[in-house]
Amino acid sequence: MGQENIYYATGRRKTAVARTWLKPGKGEIIINNKPMNEYFTVDAAKQITAQPLELTNTVGEFDIRVTVKGGGTVGQAGAVRHGITQALFLINPDFRAILKRAGFVKRDPRKKERKKYGQKGARARFQFSKR
Repeated sequence: MGQENIYYATGRRKTAVARTWLKPGKGEIIINNKPMNEYFTVDAAKQITAQPLELTNTVGEFDIRVTVKGGGTVGQAGAVRHGITQALFLINPDFRAILKRAGFVKRDPRKKERKKYGQKGARARFQFSKR
């Protein structure tokens, strides 16, 4: 029933995972069954999400449905951006060069560093006392 034009991709950032479906449409972006403007209240997160569409001049051409789990607001926005980027490659491989220059192709490998025992945090030590 007309599922030949649906493109699926997965995006990741920190601990957030975004499953992204793109199909030709009016430009709706639905994240976890809510419009993007309702789901992301922070303007920076909205901008991060829309960046691949703005770079490729495809704003308003695709309906995007995303389910995202884990992480915080910015991590989820980065995961959605990565998912949209991966799905755009499937639609048009020529977008790869544009998006690669912007740095959206590679997954951002940075994660939270674990706390070490005998220390206050990942790098922070307990206060040293000479006497």
